[in-house]
Amino acid sequence: MKKYFYNLLILLSITLFFMPVHGWAADDNKANKSTFSQAELDQMVAPIALYPDSLLSQILMASTYPANVDEAVSWSKNNSKQQGDEAVKAVQNKSWDPSVMSLVAFPQVLEMMGKEPDWVQNLGDAFLAAPDTVMDTVQNLRRKAKKEGNLKTTEQQKIVIEQASPEIIIIEPAKPSVVYVPVYNPTVVYGVWWWPSYTPYYYYPPRYGFGSAVVAGIGFGVGIAITNSLWGGCNWRRGDVDINVNRYNNINVNNNRINNSNKTTNWNHNNNNRRTPYRDKSSRNKYNNKLGGSDKRNDFRGRDNGVKTNSSISNKTRDADRKKAQATLKNRGADPIAERKNLSGAGGDKVRSQVNKVDHNRTDSFRNKSSTQNKTNSGNFTGNRSNSSQRKSGASQKRSNSLSGIRNQKQSSNNFNRGSRSRSRSGGGGHRGGGGRR
Repeated sequence: MKKYFYNLLILLSITLFFMPVHGWAADDNKANKSTFSQAELDQMVAPIALYPDSLLSQILMASTYPANVDEAVSWSKNNSKQQGDEAVKAVQNKSWDPSVMSLVAFPQVLEMMGKEPDWVQNLGDAFLAAPDTVMDTVQNLRRKAKKEGNLKTTEQQKIVIEQASPEIIIIEPAKPSVVYVPVYNPTVVYGVWWWPSYTPYYYYPPRYGFGSAVVAGIGFGVGIAITNSLWGGCNWRRGDVDINVNRYNNINVNNNRINNSNKTTNWNHNNNNRRTPYRDKSSRNKYNNKLGGSDKRNDFRGRDNGVKTNSSISNKTRDADRKKAQATLKNRGADPIAERKNLSGAGGDKVRSQVNKVDHNRTDSFRNKSSTQNKTNSGNFTGNRSNSSQRKSGASQKRSNSLSGIRNQKQSSNNFNRGSRSRSRSGGGGHRGGGGRR
């Protein structure tokens, strides 16, 4: 009997010893799936967990495009008076993802995201890696806020409780067309913070004048009127977000319109709008292999993946044409496959050596020809220079003769003038001789 109780005691001790280990292992597996620990997830999600579901879903989607968010932050700063649907329409010519465009309706939200770009990227990476884990974290934080008495229906928001196990807490705008962005201190509204080493980000907008209301609970700024800017929604049971197709198409008139007859559709991350690396291996494998045009590369390379798609049909047609061309070459005495084999090994080395010799001979011939041509050109240049000198000498001589002629003409003129004066003097004697008139 003593031995029986002794063995039972040992068995109970072993069971109690391993029970918490298994519990921790389960938590670790969940954390590994999300690439972040639960402490990091609580810290990350706390600043936005009490936002209306529609705005929360837009932030989660937009955070997966951190480079787009950074550009939207700059645009919002430069267009501080723009908000609501009009602001979203004003950025339709941008190359951002539509989820990022929707956030320019809320300058306060973009200001918050602009102050903590690392938080934005981590939030997006966590949501891409494990959206259901992020959504569960939001619900756990909402339950804590409700338990502390800090999550209630007000003039700005409506709290809906779905009785489930555990309960699901939904936050909606009190008026569907007006959205209020809540402001709260996460280390207060959820109760005493349970991760001392992971204090959440607390954003307090300096321009909105919330006063002491935020210290005690949740404060609200000025409501923003919207019609179609918020087209996302939280699907708590599935653990991801949905898109309201009509609202989406009404505001995104120039970019990525959704052709879907359903009222709602699942959101899918568009890696073509992602310009920063993915954090975890799973996301890299999932999205890097789906970059725009990557599914067409095999078409350009003429490969058949064996998949029954339009591209594989075109590949098969291309392969058939290639085989037909090869058969035609064989009939003409040319076999490309055999020639490629001949070029492998020693045979290929011999051919390449011959080609190199031919190239060297051509190079030497070209150099000799160039040298001869250069000498000829040099001789021509010397002859031309001599002829040029002769031409210059002849021209100089002509100029000298011309000048000489001018000088001789001047001398002749002088002689003519002297002869005239001499004749004039002789004529005077005649006049004296005429004095014979005496």
